[in-house]
Amino acid sequence: MAVIAKVIVDVPTMQTDQPYDYLVPEALVQAVQPGMRVVVNFGKGSREVVGMVVDLADAADFAGELKSIKAVIDLAPVMNQELLTLSKWLAASTFAFWITCINTMLPAMLKANMEKIIVPIVHNEAVDAMFGDQSGLLFDQITDLAVMGQLMQWQQAGWVTTEYRLKKNQKVKKETLIKPLLNRPAYQAALATVKKNAVKQRELLEALMQWQDDADTPKLTSINKRFSRPQLNAAQEKGWLAFEQREIYRDPYPEMANQALTQPLTLTDSQAKVVASVSAAIHAASPTPFLLEGVTGSGKTEVYLQLMAEALRAGKTALMLVPEIALTPQMVNRVRGRFGAAVAVLHSGLSDGEKYDEWRRIERKEASIVVGARSAVFAPLENIGLLIMDEEHETSYKQEDNPRYHARDVLLHRARTHQAPVVLGSATPSLESRARAQKGVYTLLSLPERINQQPLPDVHIIDMRQAVESIQGDFSKELLDALQMRLERHEQSVLLLNRRGYSSFVMCRECGFVKTCPNCDISLTLHMDSHTLKCHYCGHEEPIPNVCPNCGSKKIRYYGTGTQKIEEQLAQYLPQARVLRMDVDTTKKKGAHARMLKQFGEQKADILLGTQMIAKGLDFPNVTLVGVINADTALGLPDFRASERTFQLLTQVSGRAGRADKPGHVIVQTYNPDHYAIQFARMHDYEGFYRQEMQLRHQGDYPPYYYTVKVTVSHEDTNQAAKAAFSLGKQLQGALGSAIMLGPTPGAIARLKNRYYYQIVLKYKHEDRLLEMLHLMRDETQKSARQGFTIAFDREPQSFI
Repeated sequence: MAVIAKVIVDVPTMQTDQPYDYLVPEALVQAVQPGMRVVVNFGKGSREVVGMVVDLADAADFAGELKSIKAVIDLAPVMNQELLTLSKWLAASTFAFWITCINTMLPAMLKANMEKIIVPIVHNEAVDAMFGDQSGLLFDQITDLAVMGQLMQWQQAGWVTTEYRLKKNQKVKKETLIKPLLNRPAYQAALATVKKNAVKQRELLEALMQWQDDADTPKLTSINKRFSRPQLNAAQEKGWLAFEQREIYRDPYPEMANQALTQPLTLTDSQAKVVASVSAAIHAASPTPFLLEGVTGSGKTEVYLQLMAEALRAGKTALMLVPEIALTPQMVNRVRGRFGAAVAVLHSGLSDGEKYDEWRRIERKEASIVVGARSAVFAPLENIGLLIMDEEHETSYKQEDNPRYHARDVLLHRARTHQAPVVLGSATPSLESRARAQKGVYTLLSLPERINQQPLPDVHIIDMRQAVESIQGDFSKELLDALQMRLERHEQSVLLLNRRGYSSFVMCRECGFVKTCPNCDISLTLHMDSHTLKCHYCGHEEPIPNVCPNCGSKKIRYYGTGTQKIEEQLAQYLPQARVLRMDVDTTKKKGAHARMLKQFGEQKADILLGTQMIAKGLDFPNVTLVGVINADTALGLPDFRASERTFQLLTQVSGRAGRADKPGHVIVQTYNPDHYAIQFARMHDYEGFYRQEMQLRHQGDYPPYYYTVKVTVSHEDTNQAAKAAFSLGKQLQGALGSAIMLGPTPGAIARLKNRYYYQIVLKYKHEDRLLEMLHLMRDETQKSARQGFTIAFDREPQSFI
């Protein structure tokens, strides 16, 4: 009986967003399974594409003649049934194409592409001159239009044809071992025939005898200083040894490989209650979502570790997500330090090879605990008993391009599939999660005190409007005095600045001209280390002007504050201080993040100066002062979550102070000292902030009282973008029901990378018709892509800028 494979082809368009029927060749009937990638002929010509088998059937839905699968890429499925089902749900919930979701879920090294190759059929002087000794020409590498035109003519004449070849990216790392082939008597006999002055040969035979006695197969790299490759090759030819290849994993944290495992700590009463509640759900296989609200320093990580151990005791696996920014070596150390080689780590700081090897360890069931950033939510774990999301309020859990999923939604979906509890942890939960806990959708657990019984640090607000007389650079007298005091006591300080670079912009004092990016509607950022102005959106870079391009004046001044500028000011006001600057610019190189934190942990620096990345997850006992240079940065942004983000950031960074036995102190510099977000952060009062902000959200009809969808239209011509946005708005009007439509309006940054943006924001409660309309619009607007339009649908956007 014929076996039919249902294949989703790697052609992400409206017309192909469905499985196609292909005949499984008889030779492959026993081998092909759902979750395997295959090569199929697609369309009317000879085009070959990669596809994913999503199902097998006995009968075809297609009435015509079926094509057969050309080749199988994988020897075993790369996606199990749960992940295939998850990919389909993801496509439906994010307005994305099914194949886009499948590709997102696989590691980069597993993505296979088809290469187009022009191959000669006829051999004559002209053809042979073109191809030389090559069997074919790569289509993508032909840049000469005359050559391209010639090949097109030859294709029509039947002299050449187009073939497709699979290009695989995955590369398995291997090491070479030396295997002795003879026994000791045979080696002794060989030794007797070797001349006395052939010192290296005799030494090699002695070594081979020893390895044979010890049943050792040493690595080539471990002996290449003693014996050269030609010497070993000669020994191989004589039959003394063989070279063997062994597959090895690329370990992203080799320094942690043989460390002794840590033991569980004694829990406080609050921690023990949390562990008992979640453990009961693990053993009952109950997919309960828990919201763990714990103040900074309350021991949430130890709770996570003991719950993971509970899941392993129950014979299950565990998945823990940490925001990229907080996935510090400290966090990896704590999990790997407790569970050793059972832990696989997945995040963007790893090379593609390291990610691929960690993914294979999970897939082969060699790792039972996964710790990673957003994309680790798709780790191929089976039999999951526990899912954890640390710092659940973090916006980096939302993917900004297709498919625009939120990792929290994926975790909750996987929890229902595996019947496993989810723990969402934070000192400052998102309003959406806290509201769900209030309604009983989530179960609220709390850790109200720090584990060392120390009080939360005192927060002192400096009104920069009043302190104007005593300000030095960007520092109030109080902050500089506090930093000086810490230096005298040999204690450490953390300084937060919510901007990288030197200044926010360059302006002419004569005419007010601000240098903006030629591709985006945004001012360029000054970088003094490279003496350039850079756009942080499109990457445009240009030298700092000496004269104003508008009026010719030389009165060019730098406005605003950046990490580089603060670093210079610290060198001026506190010359004895050892300062570590940590931002996107200083942590570009692999391992830079870890090296800096290690330096700071070893007290080789007095002040850690940085952007948001220093606000999360750092635990240094000698830090007794946290200074916030400019608490207002995010408050002025045109986003209804601006106050929530400010409160979260201030609370998180305040939590870095006084985590051990020394009391902590926080100084916050602001021009808005009476703003409720700053006042509630001063009092460490999350619940008070929650009540106030919920009231404002209710008045403005914003989440969590409404769901939201953002529709974005962009085009290189501003008029075309506007016309398309108003046309979509008109279409949506008919399906609104009780939903609210805002816009269309130009984007907050109206031009980015030479494209003009317009957006529509939809606020709704339960509007099935509206969601149907959005799916329909996604399909219809596909055709617009050919005219240069990009139309994106973002469910529950984390940013409106």
